[in-house]
Amino acid sequence: VQLQASGGGLVEAGDSLRLSCAASGRTFSGDHMGWFRQPPGKEREFVAAVRWSDGSTLYKDSVKGRFIISRDNAKNTMYLQMNSLKPEDTAVYYCAGRRSPSLRTTLTSNQSRYDYWGQGTLVTVSS
Repeated sequence: VQLQASGGGLVEAGDSLRLSCAASGRTFSGDHMGWFRQPPGKEREFVAAVRWSDGSTLYKDSVKGRFIISRDNAKNTMYLQMNSLKPEDTAVYYCAGRRSPSLRTTLTSNQSRYDYWGQGTLVTVSS
């Protein structure tokens, strides 16, 4: 499985940006997918997750109401729409997947539960 994250860049506070995560070598149909980020000098942290089968979502509290995670089955691609960006959103953003958990498995922010990862894309928000 290969995940290709893209869409990062330099923006100003208050701007919007959309990240994409495209997969090759696997379809996501039963998987949970997530976005994580690593701010400069800090640990990697959870941002959002989506259950591919039904679109249910989970968000980090600080991004609720500003970020939207979504997926496109036809394109086998996941997105993270980031609105009202703040300087503290500056980080390298990673996408990740968890292989086909059971239908009763809840979404998780625990990055150790994710099985495959893409490379990062840098988002820089200036004040």
